[in-house]
Amino acid sequence: MWNNQQETSKATASLGGSVFVKGEINGSEDLTVDGRVEGRIDLPEHTLTIGPNAKIDAGITAKNVTIFGSVTGTITAREKVDVRSSATVQGTVTCGRIAVQEGATINGKVETKLTSKSKNQAGGTKAA
Repeated sequence: MWNNQQETSKATASLGGSVFVKGEINGSEDLTVDGRVEGRIDLPEHTLTIGPNAKIDAGITAKNVTIFGSVTGTITAREKVDVRSSATVQGTVTCGRIAVQEGATINGKVETKLTSKSKNQAGGTKAA
């Protein structure tokens, strides 16, 4: 029964508010962090959600990043970074797209770069 549920639902790992990780986190599933991380988070094909109680001091690489808490470091998202009203970001953000809610704080550099997939959609390129 567990195997059937696991196959049909999208897997998301979670680090709770009392968890402190110092080092590197690599994964091949979505991750929600509500604790503390110092080091590196690498989820190149998946989504990282940083909860409202999270304090992250790390280099982050992910497909999508949604931030409710505090991040210090470099964020690289292949597709989108979503900075919510309760979020504080300090450092460099590089992404395909960014959304910032009123009340959010960003101190540092923000650079948006279209991925090749985004360029094809934006330019209306058709397959031959």
